[in-house]
Amino acid sequence: MLNRNIENFIGCDASYEESKIVIFGAPFDSTTSFRPGTRFASRAMRADSFGLETYSPYLDRDLEDAAVFDSGDLELCIGDAKMALKDIEERAGIILEDGKLPVMIGGEHLVTLGAFKAALSKYPDLHIIHFDAHADLREDYLGAGLSHACVLRRCWELTGDGRIHQFGIRSGDRSEFMWAQEGHVEMRKFDFDGLEKCLESIQGKPVYLTVDLDVLDPSVFPGTGTPEAGGVTFTELLEALGKVCRMADVKACDVNELCPSYDASGVSTAVACKVLRELLLMLRV
Repeated sequence: MLNRNIENFIGCDASYEESKIVIFGAPFDSTTSFRPGTRFASRAMRADSFGLETYSPYLDRDLEDAAVFDSGDLELCIGDAKMALKDIEERAGIILEDGKLPVMIGGEHLVTLGAFKAALSKYPDLHIIHFDAHADLREDYLGAGLSHACVLRRCWELTGDGRIHQFGIRSGDRSEFMWAQEGHVEMRKFDFDGLEKCLESIQGKPVYLTVDLDVLDPSVFPGTGTPEAGGVTFTELLEALGKVCRMADVKACDVNELCPSYDASGVSTAVACKVLRELLLMLRV
């Protein structure tokens, strides 16, 4: 049994018992390779969400009518990635065991590994849909295997070939792109072309959706640790998320890599809040 969080994301104040979707924050950024600060994302998003309406004109749905519970942030060991991932896996596992859908707010992208492990335990044939600017397929980063630059490679080690589907990728070491081209993962560069065909090919399979917000162009979303020019627009991201939620059997998901301190205007946090609101309403089960 999880207790109610004191400060909720706007509209996410249903009881745990009645909720089908459960939010939790994973404030961890100890392996960040460029600009740290994503550990403050979930706190900033909860606070700034009250500048957002619960109603979505895109979907004609309202969070006040949805059953979403915000279980708050985990207290993670910032200096130990293994311990942090274990705690994340445990929280996601509790939510899944109770028949609910976990939605995690990162944090750096490494946090995905913990939640993905929990979902994979329950759904052994799980696929990953991955939206990101970066491939995150390195064998290691400066000798570290547990790094946000390696997270999808660590996930691949658990799934094998053909179950990771990447979109929006526009940055990475040459070896990552060569490794992907060998058929280990499906990588689509720059945008969401091919998403519908991919989703058709995995219909009936359980899906973990991971959204690194730096898939967005920095003109839309500058507040992130490793901004990359040439990204997608906000509308393109919403359309892609809508396709995933309509066509795929999403069992767990995350939104990560907001770094609030690198956008003093607050626009990036507002964008992240709106992405989360739309995703929660798209996932409504």
